[in-house]
Amino acid sequence: MSTLVKFSEERLLKVLLAPVISEKATMVAEKNEQVVFRVSPDATKPEIKAAVEMLFKVQVESVQVANRQGKQKRSGRFTGRRNHTKRAFVCLKPGQEINFTEEA
Repeated sequence: MSTLVKFSEERLLKVLLAPVISEKATMVAEKNEQVVFRVSPDATKPEIKAAVEMLFKVQVESVQVANRQGKQKRSGRFTGRRNHTKRAFVCLKPGQEINFTEEA
């Protein structure tokens, strides 16, 4: 729990944006015991680990991050780009579990 001391609680509340609920994220969760989150673009691995441990009261083994480029989209003759996102694949220690259906 020493990682919680390094960061302010206010900052940790802004790191995790949302859990990713998709077919790929569900397969990763079942196979590798990982949970996928959308995180703020400037979040670091230690911040993500501390935020998950603080909010969900679980122990995190490791964190992997992936930056995703926004897709190029077209509307009529104009082209635009969706926002870039950052995802965190959080590996929990054996026996740990995050249940998103529970009431807080």
